[in-house]
Amino acid sequence: MKYINHEELLKMEPQYRVQVINSLSGFKSANLIGTRDENNINNLAIFSSVFHLGASPALVGFISRPDSVDRHTLRNIQQIGQFTINQVNADFWQAAHQTSARYSDGECEFKQTGLTPHFIDNSDAPFVKESQLKYALKLNEIVPIRLNNTLLVIGEITDILCDKAAIKADGYIDIESLNTVMVSGLDSYHTSKRLSRLSYAKPGILPTKISLDGKS
Repeated sequence: MKYINHEELLKMEPQYRVQVINSLSGFKSANLIGTRDENNINNLAIFSSVFHLGASPALVGFISRPDSVDRHTLRNIQQIGQFTINQVNADFWQAAHQTSARYSDGECEFKQTGLTPHFIDNSDAPFVKESQLKYALKLNEIVPIRLNNTLLVIGEITDILCDKAAIKADGYIDIESLNTVMVSGLDSYHTSKRLSRLSYAKPGILPTKISLDGKS
């Protein structure tokens, strides 16, 4: 097993170090965040830092990198106060990756990648029509992380759109059935293969396998 100490880590070539560190956290969700600016120009960007914060209220967060350069997604959320999160699936993962290109302000990533904007009455932010699991959020809070000048953007879920067949009787959403894609490192995309669902863990009792509907 290779051992990398702190001094070696600091001496690594910057891009190599970025790849190493980004790979350590394992598989991450791949999501497209949809926004619209005050001039009604749609924006789309891929993020692998989206995470669950709580169910009541229904909060989701993501990390925005330092705003030393113009961050269109962050700016649009600050302007409009709304955004969408759209899970990437195996049908459009390459187009999703292309949204990470540094398009100039005013260029629409939907047009550049061939993805389709979709709107609902309750949200001014665009969804990705091709995504089979997506949700709209209103901005709740932006928390600065002073250690590296990133920002934790927190939104509250207002609307959910999901393939009905993927929602099971106990509320579990079978994202694997939607061909959901995940990311490792910066640029490696993967699909998943389920081992099993497991029963609720209790001290002294071994968990048992349960069905997709949550039944033993």
